[in-house]
Amino acid sequence: MDPLLLARIQFAANISFHILFPTISIALGWALLVFKLRHNRWALRHGLPFTADTPWLRAYHLWVKVFALTFALGVVSGITMSFQFGTNWPGFMQAVGNIAGPLLAYEVLTAFFLEATFLGIMLYGHSRVGNRLHTLATVLVAGGTTLSAFWIIVLNSWMHTPAGFELRDGVAHATDWWAIVFNPSMPYRLAHMMIASGLAVAFLVAGISAYRWRRGDRGDDVRLTMRSSVTLAALLIPLQIVVGDLHGLNTLQHEPAKIAAMEGIWQTQKGAPMTLFGLPDAAARETRYAIEVPKLASLVLTHKLDGEVKGLDAFVGQHPPVAPVFFSFRLMVGVGLLMLAVSWIGCWQLRPSHPGSEPSPLLTAALLAMTFSGWVAVLAGWYTTEIGRQPWLVYGVLTTAQAAGPVPAPTIALTLAVYVTMYIALAVAYVATVFRLARKVAGLEAPRPAAAALPASARLHASPA
Repeated sequence: MDPLLLARIQFAANISFHILFPTISIALGWALLVFKLRHNRWALRHGLPFTADTPWLRAYHLWVKVFALTFALGVVSGITMSFQFGTNWPGFMQAVGNIAGPLLAYEVLTAFFLEATFLGIMLYGHSRVGNRLHTLATVLVAGGTTLSAFWIIVLNSWMHTPAGFELRDGVAHATDWWAIVFNPSMPYRLAHMMIASGLAVAFLVAGISAYRWRRGDRGDDVRLTMRSSVTLAALLIPLQIVVGDLHGLNTLQHEPAKIAAMEGIWQTQKGAPMTLFGLPDAAARETRYAIEVPKLASLVLTHKLDGEVKGLDAFVGQHPPVAPVFFSFRLMVGVGLLMLAVSWIGCWQLRPSHPGSEPSPLLTAALLAMTFSGWVAVLAGWYTTEIGRQPWLVYGVLTTAQAAGPVPAPTIALTLAVYVTMYIALAVAYVATVFRLARKVAGLEAPRPAAAALPASARLHASPA
């Protein structure tokens, strides 16, 4: 295979695995802060010490373990991913390292100095330090995850809409850091990612709560976390639709070729239809078996029925591959609509005024099935925006081919196989561990037999020796 294609696949595999964990840790840090504040309020209202057992504290203890596991995998996979800047993509740092380097450094400092430092207090300090310090540690970790995400989104947005720099002998030099940080697409991309993280965590918490419910755990913490997470999802989905529309309009202004690929618009036209589904054919430059809504694409993108939308014919040789962008965009939207339906139905069924306010078996089954639906939506959206930037690595400045290194194809293929194998194993282990924690916290995991209960012939093997 082509070394460039292999290098792209390898980086895609690394970033696909890595992004799963920041997607959870960003919003889960704030969810833990909510759990902690609700616990504090509960203790004060009932005149209890802050170390007392409450439903919100039980929820905190479970999810802080999930947060720690998520943070660890995110850090490890992030370091592995960064190695590739010096191996497969040396041209990236050579060309834009003056800008990318400081932004990455800020992200690393934020992650390690805030998240890693105070996570230990969150995990082990509840009964060892004062409640104020424990709450402060939770605030700092939640803020650290958001700051870490902020710097990464700044860099990624700058790669899509570069600003505040000048080129000298092919090397980018910063001229306005304010323009670099607050580049044209950053606010939309940051809001879109933060809400996506909130939705991923909402369905993760709701799915694990539904799992515990179906296993017979009827604790107050299960009811409270299920209801609050479903309510959060129901509130965030409409907001994400609005932000997504604004983000799309911003992309149309700065990266029109990406929009043309997303919508499967091959010819520049007025009153462009919206293709709900079809099969893009790059050779014939058409979308076969298209199911279209007349003029809807122009209405959504230009807010005019007869607005002109540029097609892929305006970017010959400078547009991304259509099929991956076309299908990943529809997968993202489809999962989002499914989230909308399930969260609204669940919010209605779990409303406090509903008799019993208990979820139906159908709802818990749906929530359990969608436990990691946030991952699917985020990956689909990530592929849409990153593949949609091709052939550019930094839009209009540096192509992907220009940044690639001289590593031979067999070497890349070998490391790619190792990475993929390891990542699949780690992803399976992560999911299994999260469900095991859910069983263990409620005492639903079958206890291991004690040595005394084993036959005499087996006791030797069960002893510490």
